[in-house]
Formats: sequence, C-alpha cells, structure tokens
Amino acid sequence: MIVLLPPLIQLQVQNIPVTTPFERRAVLPLAALYVVRMLGLFMVLPVLSLYGESYRDASPVLLGVALGAYGLSQAVLQLPFGYLSDRFGRKPLILIGLLVFLAGSLVAAMTDSVWGLILGRFLQGCGAIAAVVMALVADVTAEENRTKAMALLGVSIGIAFAIAMVLGPLISGQWGLAGVFYATAALAAAGVLILLSLVVEPARLVVQGPLDWRSVLSDKELWLLNAGVFVLHFVLMAGFLAIPQMLEAAGVARVDHWQVYLPVMVLSFIAMIPFMVIGERKSWVKQVYLGAIALLLGAELLLAQARVASAVVAALFLFFMAFNLLEATLPSWVSKVAKPEVKGTATGVYSTWQFLGAFAGGSLGGLMITRAGLSSVFILCACLLVLWWLLALWHRQPARPQRIRINLGQANGEPGVQLLAALPGVKQVTLVAEDAVIYLQVDATRFDPDQLAAYDWALA
Repeated sequence: MIVLLPPLIQLQVQNIPVTTPFERRAVLPLAALYVVRMLGLFMVLPVLSLYGESYRDASPVLLGVALGAYGLSQAVLQLPFGYLSDRFGRKPLILIGLLVFLAGSLVAAMTDSVWGLILGRFLQGCGAIAAVVMALVADVTAEENRTKAMALLGVSIGIAFAIAMVLGPLISGQWGLAGVFYATAALAAAGVLILLSLVVEPARLVVQGPLDWRSVLSDKELWLLNAGVFVLHFVLMAGFLAIPQMLEAAGVARVDHWQVYLPVMVLSFIAMIPFMVIGERKSWVKQVYLGAIALLLGAELLLAQARVASAVVAALFLFFMAFNLLEATLPSWVSKVAKPEVKGTATGVYSTWQFLGAFAGGSLGGLMITRAGLSSVFILCACLLVLWWLLALWHRQPARPQRIRINLGQANGEPGVQLLAALPGVKQVTLVAEDAVIYLQVDATRFDPDQLAAYDWALA
C-alpha cells in the first residue's frame, strides 16, 4: 500500500541543539568512554620522565621514545581503523582497540626495562580508536551541533586530564610507574563495559553516489587541518617532557604537581568556552582558530623564559586555554569538510597526523632536552606554531550549516530515505527510526525546501 507523506511531514529548518534525545543518548556515553580511556593515557604524562629514570637502560632520549611510541603506533593504525569502521561499523573496531590497549597496559606494567616500557606503550597505541570515536560522534550529530559535541569530548578530555594530573603522581608515589599502568588496564576494561552497555549504534546513514575515499587525500582544507593537529600534539608531548621537571626545579614537589594541574585545567576550560560559542554563533571559526594558535605561541614563549613556579602556572593556563579550544575545533572542522560516507577515513588520516605529532614531539623533545636543555623544547615548539599560524591563513571560513527535520508521525520512512538522498543539494540523510524522524543536512546554496512539499513521498 502506498501512503503520501506530505500530511505527516513537519518541516523544521533550524539549529537543533546537541541535547535532542538521540544526540544526547549517543554523545554522553562516548564522552564517558573518552574519559576512562584518556585518563589512562594522561596519568603517564606527569610521571614518566620522573619515575622512568629508575628503569633499566633508561635515558632521556629513550624515555622520550617511550612517551612518544604510543603516538607512532596510533599514527600507523588510525587510517586502517577508520577505513574499516566505514566498512564494518564503528563499535566492533572500538572494541578491538580497547582490548589491544588493555594488553599494552599490562605489558608496560610488568616490565622493569625501558625497552619493555617502549613495547608496552607501542602496544597501547595499537588500539587506535580515536578516529573511529570521532567518526561515530559525527554520525550522530548535526553539523551545527558538531563543535558542541566535539567540545563535550573536549570537556571529557579536560576532565580526564585534570583527574590524571592528580591520580598520576598519587598512584606512582605509592606503587611506582607500574601502578599507573595497572590502573590504565583497569580503565580500559571499564571502557569495554561502557561500549557494550551504553554506546548506541549510529542511525542508518544514506548518502548519494559511490564511496569516494580519494577525496580525503585531495582536499586542501583537510590537509591544513591535518598539519594543525600534528603541531598541536607535538607541542603537547614535547612540553610534558619538560614541564614536570620545570615545576620540580621551581620547588613544587612531585606529589604536589596535581595542585597546579587541577585548577589550571578547570579555569582554562571555563575561559575558553566564550570563544568557542562566539566562533560558532557568529561564524568566526577561522578568526577564533587563528587567535588560539597565537595564544598557544605566547604560552610557549613564556614557558621558554619561566624560572619560577608562578610563571610556569600562568603559561600553563594560557597553554590549556588554547589547547582545549583547538582540540574541540579541529575534529569538528574535519567532520564538516569531509564527505559523509568517508568520515571514518577522513578522521583516520587526521588522527594519523595527530599521533605522528605526538610521536615526533616525544622523541624530538627528549633529544632537545639532552642536547640543549629544557628551554630549547619550547623554542622549537614556538617555531612550529608560527608555521602553523601562517598555514592557517589559507583556510576558508566554514559555511554555516543548515538542517531540516522531518517528523514522520506513525509512517515508515524507509523508502522515502532513498528518494530524499537524490534531491539536489542534499548532503546527508539520517533516519532515526526510534524517534520517527528523518534529518537532512543540505547545502543551503543549492537546496530548495519547496521541493519537499511538492513531492509525493512514497512510504510502505
């Protein structure tokens, strides 16, 4: 039997908040998954360069490699994980990644050699799920809400970082670096439970035309964003080889470092929120982006000259204010530029460069400290940030997205989805059957809403 859709349709061309029922159900568990996973990673940052000195064959260079080895294996496997998630689904790949990460944590916990530490960190990185999680967030959120959703992941990262800066020194003070890795393994197990019990399958996505993964490798905007995330994570990893030592030299005891990190993380995150809101609401994303890079540059220059604890704390506040803002903006921008059917591949390439930056920052940072001292790390980072800022000038301002919501009532929208995908200007069609809603993401310059009302949509 054929039923006409127009009497059932309610068209809403609007900005739909991230707290709509489906998006909230989908994003919040993913944020929780990010918290437990990133908590395990971040706990190592403030303590590895301090407690790793007791490991057999340890040296500043090898400890830098241990810190960055995670980034190398992540870089190698992000693209395969992202591509496979486009083919076989997001959740199976996330599960595999969490189990591999758990195994690597146990290897690192049970070694007394820096080589075993490097191996464990490398295996941790083989659980390369960052791209898949970002693609899943993009699957279940509208373009206009995506920066908010990525910011929610940024909040989770910030929360994880703040807690890790407290727990890392406390756990290592009691049980050494091995205790940190055992705790990381337990957190990976918690991530598996969250994934299996709370993370929802994404709504079915229909796109027009064949898969075009080559577009990921030919898009200038995506490559500019890939370069940006490389530099961002280079400066993060390189900086945290030097910052713990600077705090200790300035008179802050190892076990008290969390008293610096916790308030800095909380206040810096609060301070960046207005700039994120302004960038999205006024379509000033590029301007805010350039300003955040400049702020990060200022923080690096201040760190290069800091000799007292107060200067280090002030620089850390600026650093994390800019870092949190960029960490939310970059993946959101990637998901807006990439074609819907290859988001997993696009975020895979993006995450590859992210973790290449982490590996290079850890490795070169350790080498710079050995050859030229702590300040040289921040000078190197400042030079890279200048190059990034100049590259960022070539970005196009992201277009303001438009979304259309079709409420189906009691009708079945399955056949109509294919017809909607064929309309001129429709970029993406998402059917949320449980909410009886179809969402369209459209190119406002090519899409005419009147064509919906004039079309007899066939529903089975």
